[in-house]
Amino acid sequence: MVIATETFQHTGSFKFRAGYQVARNAPHGHIIAASSGNFGQALALGCLTFGKRCTIVMPHTSAQVKVDAVRGYGADVDLIDVRDISREARVQQLADEFPDAYITSAFDDPWVIAGNATLGEEILERCPDVESIVAPVGGGGLTSGLVMAVRDQNRQVSVIGAEPLTANDAARSMQAGRLISNESEPQTLADGARTRSLGIRNWEILFTQGGLSQVLEVTEEALCEAVRMLFLKANLKVEPTGALAVAAVMTHSERFMHGGLVCCVVSGGNVDPLVYASILSGSK
Repeated sequence: MVIATETFQHTGSFKFRAGYQVARNAPHGHIIAASSGNFGQALALGCLTFGKRCTIVMPHTSAQVKVDAVRGYGADVDLIDVRDISREARVQQLADEFPDAYITSAFDDPWVIAGNATLGEEILERCPDVESIVAPVGGGGLTSGLVMAVRDQNRQVSVIGAEPLTANDAARSMQAGRLISNESEPQTLADGARTRSLGIRNWEILFTQGGLSQVLEVTEEALCEAVRMLFLKANLKVEPTGALAVAAVMTHSERFMHGGLVCCVVSGGNVDPLVYASILSGSK
């Protein structure tokens, strides 16, 4: 097993690949999106780079370190209680208020997917013998980008999703053969996977077109164990969402017993210090 870590990427996660592409390509001076934090930071820095205004809708339960970081890159943060209004509904309200703004999604946007595909290109270049790539699934933007990279290079590489058991809409959608949404925003330590459902573009790439080989579900306990293992064995500070792929391989080791090279994508390292300390101490 090899690890492709994005913890040292700009803004601490793979999302900068997507945020930069959106800010660079959208012909608008104001960009609005919803995010638990990582895409918000990435888009905020992208907009700062290209001199654009940025507004990020965030749940009030978002890690304070992520809220502070989004604001630190110059974006306006619109905090909401998702029990009162969904992220999507609040974004639509802002879209009505600012009709000249570009509305993007952290996962369901062609520029986002194209940006994420650059990670897949790098993995395929640096690991020519890789047989499987395992990556977190939230809205499906990362895995969609990986699938597009594999297809563009006509490689026989399986892309496998890793998803929290408590937020397993992708796994249920795959089993049902139709897009299934969570009734409410799921509760999981993996805040990047707290999406209500996959994006429409992502559903088409991952399932309608058969791009995703499998979705492996992970318990919260296994997720915490993967965070601890990456700290102790790899000296990596990883947020829970970023540890999903490693947790999936650890949990479903029989799936990978054939011996082919597996690449686990560690998607980011932006974790609240108190949450991280509690995971390392075993209190979570």
